Amino acid sequence: MAVIDQTRTWRKVEERLETETDPVLRRNLELLLTHMKAETVLDLPTLMSTVSEKSVYQNFAADPSTWARGKAGVQAFYENFAASGAHKLCLDLDRLVVDRECILTEGLMRMAYPGRTLRAMGIEVDDVDSDYLFETRMAIIWPIDEDGLFIGEDSYVATDGFAGIADRKINPADIILYEPAAAAS
Repeated sequence: MAVIDQTRTWRKVEERLETETDPVLRRNLELLLTHMKAETVLDLPTLMSTVSEKSVYQNFAADPSTWARGKAGVQAFYENFAASGAHKLCLDLDRLVVDRECILTEGLMRMAYPGRTLRAMGIEVDDVDSDYLFETRMAIIWPIDEDGLFIGEDSYVATDGFAGIADRKINPADIILYEPAAAAS
């Protein structure tokens, strides 16, 4: 089994959609599915179409002054994320809770961080051309506004996924990337 398989990120969402009959909960699940898939392929227009103008991305492991605020702030967050090259990720969900105004996802977050990005962050790695495994348990609360858009991502992590990352080089064969064209055929 691959260490990172991007399609595992939304597997529980698709399973829930197969049985969910409430139209509001279906809308919320479809919003999350669109957001997750767009994030993995860095489709910023589609990704941003899921985000409200009044969004705040709160990472409770980070300084609140660094939180992305407003749609423009969230777009800058995703542009920086794309530039980091760390979009090869999988949030392998154990829990998915869907409400009319909120979704909760929780599971094991794995991200392939490029060695170049880690070195730029001040983390010494032995190969800047390799990817290294960031890993932590993560819970995300996805509040949804009255227009059916995300007004944030409130994320909580169990551990520092960067601790010891230089010792977790990933074999490229252990990363399965989502390819929308291949998925459609």
